[in-house]
Amino acid sequence: MAAPVQVARALAEDLLAPAAADVDATGVLPRGHLDALAAAGLYGLVGPAEAGGLDGDGATLAAVVEELAAGDLATAFVWLQHHGVVGRLAASGAHPELLAGLCAGRRRAGIALQAATRPDAPPVTLRRDGGDLVLDGAVPWVTGWGLVDVLLVAARDGDDVAFVLADAVEGPTLAAVPQPLVAVQASATVELHLRGHRVPAGRLLGATPLAEVRAGDAAGLRLNGSLALGLVRRCARLVGPSPLDDDLAAARARLDAAGPGELPEARAAAAALAHRAAGALVVATGSGAARAGSVAERTAREAVFLLVFGSRPAIRASLLARLGAAR
Repeated sequence: MAAPVQVARALAEDLLAPAAADVDATGVLPRGHLDALAAAGLYGLVGPAEAGGLDGDGATLAAVVEELAAGDLATAFVWLQHHGVVGRLAASGAHPELLAGLCAGRRRAGIALQAATRPDAPPVTLRRDGGDLVLDGAVPWVTGWGLVDVLLVAARDGDDVAFVLADAVEGPTLAAVPQPLVAVQASATVELHLRGHRVPAGRLLGATPLAEVRAGDAAGLRLNGSLALGLVRRCARLVGPSPLDDDLAAARARLDAAGPGELPEARAAAAALAHRAAGALVVATGSGAARAGSVAERTAREAVFLLVFGSRPAIRASLLARLGAAR
């Protein structure tokens, strides 16, 4: 079997990139894209071998994210959410059949995490009632609705954050409201509302103190940076040999070397580079970039999206400083 990064590059070049304009125009992500990633084993990239996964490491995952994002950001965005669920399910030791299905891509997962940990919004909460866990609250950004089977929901349980698997199915206690986005509309991103939503207690995958979750938040920023690097890679390929090639390598190296305290600044640098690279692609393309549906036009919108996607106060402050609007 070819190395995952080589497989991802071939899929990005042969399948994702040629269809990206249509995906963007229609706002619909073909299931065939996700099926192709599953057939290539990429849904099990970080899954354990005993569950049919590839036992890939974080560096390999980051490289694959970059390749897929260079082809089509919407596809990469939806696919990326899956892997955190695989990792947490594997660590829990629970539901081995589901884990095998996730690794094979027969089942697909998304995440609904940020509402339990953000200090600026009411959290999703968990209470127990008999043999059920009951979830209440709203999650503003949930990606892949209609494309995933299960969601990993983070909910506050006192001073802890509980991680719960919920079926991604609408009903009287679970509603999804589409989020109109400037880019990656095909990612099927919604605001999720849970009102007395019941989940069997066996779907609890563990709990972590809130302070510990917040302290470890920065460590998870590395992968999101690969989405921005993917856009830079796309721009560098289309522009041709230029200083962008060295800038991309430097931004990647900085992300790889960054510790938790340095990751927000490294993430900001990657997003800023994607924004600059998209501008360079617009200029290099010329007047055709002003035509809706051009690669340059779509990439520019995606770069704007990545300036705020997965942001944190430190990332925002760094970007404002880079853009000459520091507060």
